[in-house]
Formats: sequence, C-alpha cells, structure tokens
Amino acid sequence: MNIKKILYTTAVSTLILGYSSCKDEDGSSYPEGSGPVTVNKVYLLNIDDTTGHKEREVEFARLGQTLRLDGSGFGGTLKLLVNGYETFFNSALVTDNNIIFSLSGTTPVAGADESVRNKIQFVKSSGTYSYDFVIRAASPKITSISPSIPQPGETVKVSGYNLEEVSEVTLPGGVKVTDGIVNAPEEETGEWFTFVMPDGVTENGAITITGANGQAISGAYFNDFDCFITDFDGKGELGSWGQTFSSDDLADDPLNSGRGKVAVLIPGIGVSGAKYENGLNVKATGEYWATAGNDNANDDWTRMTSSIPAETPLENVAIQFDVYVDGVWDKAGQLEISLKNNLVNYGYGSTETKPGHPNNGACVWVPWFNPDNPSETIPYETGEKWETVTIPLTNFGIFSDGEAHTFQEIIDFRNSKDNGSYKNFLVFCSNVYDKMTYQKDKDSDPEVVPYAKVFDSKIYIDNFRVVNIKTTTVSDF
Repeated sequence: MNIKKILYTTAVSTLILGYSSCKDEDGSSYPEGSGPVTVNKVYLLNIDDTTGHKEREVEFARLGQTLRLDGSGFGGTLKLLVNGYETFFNSALVTDNNIIFSLSGTTPVAGADESVRNKIQFVKSSGTYSYDFVIRAASPKITSISPSIPQPGETVKVSGYNLEEVSEVTLPGGVKVTDGIVNAPEEETGEWFTFVMPDGVTENGAITITGANGQAISGAYFNDFDCFITDFDGKGELGSWGQTFSSDDLADDPLNSGRGKVAVLIPGIGVSGAKYENGLNVKATGEYWATAGNDNANDDWTRMTSSIPAETPLENVAIQFDVYVDGVWDKAGQLEISLKNNLVNYGYGSTETKPGHPNNGACVWVPWFNPDNPSETIPYETGEKWETVTIPLTNFGIFSDGEAHTFQEIIDFRNSKDNGSYKNFLVFCSNVYDKMTYQKDKDSDPEVVPYAKVFDSKIYIDNFRVVNIKTTTVSDF
C-alpha cells in the first residue's frame, strides 16, 4: 500500500469541514452498496489556498490535483478508473454521497484509448458506471518560440511541456491562428507544435495557445524588437576600428526571408582571395561585430527600461538573436558575446565568462558541444530556416554567480568605464583552443577534450535584442 498517498489524502480530508466517513455496524469505515453511481458535481481541492477557498466546482482537472465528487452510490466501489487507469482512493474518505481521490501523474491523457478518455469509471459488484469529465495533463508551458521575430509565411516552432492538441494560437494584437497548426508526432507529443506566421501582425508581446490541456502564455517577446541591440539594417550603429568587421562585410539574407542585411560570423569563407577563404585557424579569434559604443545613444541600455523595468529580476531577461547555419556546424568555432569591449581572454571557460571579477561580462554559445558526453559532439543544423537563440543574462560573467541580480545592474555594468572598458556590444567567433576543459560539477575532475579543426562553417546571425522571457502560468483557481 502506498503510504505517501494515504498520508496525502488523509491530510486532504482535514480540509473538508463537516465531511466524515460513515461506519457500518460491524465497525467498517467503508460503506457498502451495489446501486448505480450518480455524480452531481466535481470539486477541486486546493490545499495550498490561504484565503479560505479550499475547493471550487470545476469542469476539468489536471494530473496531480485532488478531487471531491458529490453525488450518490459511491459506496461499494471496488475500483476507480480514470481514463482507463486504475486510480488509488482511500476508503476512509468515501461515503455513499462523497468520494475523494487524487489524479495520478501517470494517468494517460492524450494517449488514453478514445473509449475511456475523459471518463471516470466506478467498478462495483453490480457493474461499471461512467461519468464524463475532462482530464488534462499538468498545466502547459511554453519554453521557446523560434523564430520569435518571424517574417510572414515563415513556420514558427513553439516548444514546451504538455502542448498536446493545440487548436488555436492568439498572437499580439488579438490575431488568431487556427489553420495550419501542426502538432508533434506521437513520440514527441506535447513537446512542440508549429504554425505559419500570418501577414499583418504589427504588435509585439506574448502569444497565448489553447490545447487539450488548457491555455499557456509565453514570455512577452514575440515579434518584439523594442529593445534592439542591432539588426545590421540601421538599428544599432556598428562600430569600426582595426579589430572589427564593417558594414561592407554584411551579407544579404541567404534565405530571402525578408531580413535584409545579416552578419556572417566569419565573412569570406570559401570566397577566393578573401582573408578567411579557408576558414578561421585553430588558436585564432575572428574580428568583432561590434556596436558603436560609448558616444552612441543606442548603447546606453537605460532606453530599454520603458519596456523592461530596471528592477526586473535578471533571471527574466535574456539576449535573443537569429541564426542560420548553411550546412552543419561541428567541432570548431564558438560564438562569443561580450556585454563590454574589455576582453583579454577568449573562448569557452575563459575568465571573462565566469564570476569572480566585477568586470567580467562574456558568454560563449557552443551548440555542438555535448556536456553529457564531451567526447562526442552534437552537430548543429538549422535546416533551411532561421532559428532564434535565447541566452539568459544570468549566463554572462559575474551575473552567473547564482545570486539575485536586476536589469539595472546590467545597465550600470555596461555604462561603467572601469579598467578602461568600453560599452561596445561584441559578437565574434572564437576558435582559440585546440582543446576544451570541461568540469561537469564542482565535485568532479576536469575533463580535457581535444578539438583541433579549422572553423569553416557559414553561419549567419541577425536581430540581436534584449527581451523579457518571464512566462505567465494560467491558474485553475
């Protein structure tokens, strides 16, 4: 017998004032009965509520939630089935008119047989009695949208949890998408779905999806370029000095998606006579794509606080950008981003990417690196499409220390001129190491993995911006 379940449901029983099980003459606490079951109402119990509203009538429930059914004929129930799954119930919490039970997290939902899906069944000596009631998985959640600034006609992939049978997507401005939604196949059900970006969406913000498990709301970053860093098309002036690429090195969007000019991580790869015709050598670092810096108004991110308040917890703020890989990216090259122009060391694991010094503000993105098995890489491909990459600002330098930070601290960090640094935002390719030292956790020994390869991948980047990634949970109460 599951002791945890007994303790839990016994605790729940204390929440229902005036409810108690009736004892028969022989002292048994479980009522007999072979008559039919009738369910009048279903109540959701909220054991965490502090307002005194411990239950309310509902028309659906989620896995993990606790229900009280009001009706008649519950006495004599031998088995309780939810979506065909045998569900534990504590006989001490049963009367002929009430039954209390929790929905097991292993109850099938989308995978339940259609004949028993959304049914609560009471098995008694006199037969089986069914009650139609909608059962949903845990609340759906959106974890990413890619691309998050799509062009009309582009396919948008929304990933997350419990995103089964999505039937409607509401975009900023109230634009609804119901046609052309493609849900994930059975082996990945609930993990993602796609839709096609319609014409005429001019507003930005969150998207709301409706599916078999209810609604989910994304972070307010869809179609959002309010807090731009640079789009290589005039928003965010580029800096120019001996270590930078210039606007002459920009490329046209190779997919003709409507993005205009885009940057190439290393321009000239494969172009006869170009500086990087054969790629970026091992132990080398490419020039920077950089914003203008100190004297440019766009580089004072104070301007962004009209969209992202200064006091916003940094865990809710991220840098997003779009990437397209022409082919496969593997075993060489790292995309490094620095919040300031003050770098001395470069690449994965370098000093500037770690906490420990107040002037550290870099982060390295290596999508082909496999932390679970560093000796085996995971080739990164985007296919013939642009994808959005999201990097929380808590991944950068001193802000990755696990402490609480705010967006204002990022602004102050960038505006500071400590140690002769400048507030140019930098993006570049680092190929400085012929090996990577990886430590899975603080208690494990560092592992050195060799990677000695010229970086010759054509990787395009665009639309660097700062976004608020906080999601909203749609409460059932």
